[in-house]
Amino acid sequence: MTAPPTADGRQQGEAGSDPGGGVGDIAIVLHSHMPYVEGFGTYPFGEEWLFDAFARSHLPVLDVACDLTMTITPVLADQLENPAAAARMREFVREFRVGSAELDAEDVDPELAPACRAEAARYGRALAELERLGGDPLEAFREAGASGRVELMTSSATHALLPLIATREGRMLQLDTAIRSHRRRFGAATGIWLPECAYEPGLEYLLAELGFEYFCTDQSAHEPAAAALRPIATDAGTVAFPIDWEAVQWLWSWSGYPSDPAFADFHVKSLRGCRPWAISGDAYDPAAAAERAREQARGFARDVAGRLEAHRAASGRRGLLVFAIDTELLGHWWWEGPIWLEEALSALPAAGVRMLRLGDALAAHDPEARPLAAGTWGEGKDRRTWDSPAVADLAWGMRRAELVVLREAGAGRLRGSALERAARELLALQSSDWAFLDYGRKTGDYPFERALGHSRSLFEAIECGASTEPALRSLAPDLTPAPLLEP
Repeated sequence: MTAPPTADGRQQGEAGSDPGGGVGDIAIVLHSHMPYVEGFGTYPFGEEWLFDAFARSHLPVLDVACDLTMTITPVLADQLENPAAAARMREFVREFRVGSAELDAEDVDPELAPACRAEAARYGRALAELERLGGDPLEAFREAGASGRVELMTSSATHALLPLIATREGRMLQLDTAIRSHRRRFGAATGIWLPECAYEPGLEYLLAELGFEYFCTDQSAHEPAAAALRPIATDAGTVAFPIDWEAVQWLWSWSGYPSDPAFADFHVKSLRGCRPWAISGDAYDPAAAAERAREQARGFARDVAGRLEAHRAASGRRGLLVFAIDTELLGHWWWEGPIWLEEALSALPAAGVRMLRLGDALAAHDPEARPLAAGTWGEGKDRRTWDSPAVADLAWGMRRAELVVLREAGAGRLRGSALERAARELLALQSSDWAFLDYGRKTGDYPFERALGHSRSLFEAIECGASTEPALRSLAPDLTPAPLLEP
């Protein structure tokens, strides 16, 4: 690791020079998303995912987040806005998380009891915050955005990969719904997170047409690693922020921070669901794990500073490191993640790294014109996870449904509540999560059954003209089918 220099105290200069001293800038982007699982089963795949992700990740991350950007997908916001789901979440955390951990602490081996008590305490803090929020967990995001600590960014309505949607009308349905959702809940969004960072040339023109000023992309398969530290100007006027995959891999890889033997083993649970064992196989020591996470955060800050310092020495200009990960990785999958983040937010400025939200980075860094290539941040940096022989039935079924809805709507045979139902089912069907889960083959038939169910309901709407299925009672309340009726 390279020790960073101290800030030199110079006054703010023009973008690309040396504003404020220090070695460079970082924009942390946390992508918050959950597929529509509310009302679609519980253990092992249903709305338990939503409840745990909010209690384990979203709440503790929002509690410490400052000077960073967080996305919140419309479909996640749809579920958090539902008072009935909020009530079930509180009961779930109270009974199946706090209560179970307290029971475990009484009857596990003595060396495991401290871990169970620590888990009960952590869920207890989440429960107290849920009680404060009452029937509106979404208020936690709203408060963070309104305070200015966090910049909130939207995404497509149901986390659909826009390059896989066959028509402009289909893409407009996803984006128009997203814009309406975000504006009503948080105000206008100037940036958008492209699900899975899935980009194809030309998409920037549609984003610019809708008023978006910037988005994130992964160009690591097409550019030298150092290029990621420079934003990209597009001909459409929007700015692309390449994520720095080299830095992301310090965390998001098999040998990344969460793999440390001291950390809680996510995959090994007690009969009641506690995780009192460390990855090493020993009893989990919460205090030792927390200190290890803080050490890693300080090392992260030093590595970021070293990477930015090397870039400035080589290029003569201040770099911007866009560090983008899923919010749920912090706390849900990696129990110690929020502790790491809190320490990193202190260690980065101390290491001479200025923290910027993406909107601020847009003003602080002049983008350079260079080509943008198609890609994703998924396996192989391409679309294989969502559009390959392994998931061909889902990919082709989704496109066929989209074209049928457009044909029937265009011919005037699909109108009113039936069109609204078909549009809502189409949004649900287009979620990238079903192919992602099916490709990984770790969730049984759940993703295929979800896709099949939404497809069946879509065709029922066309044939029978019924109104919205009760199961989708909370999905896309801001939807209008108007984009499907464009001339």
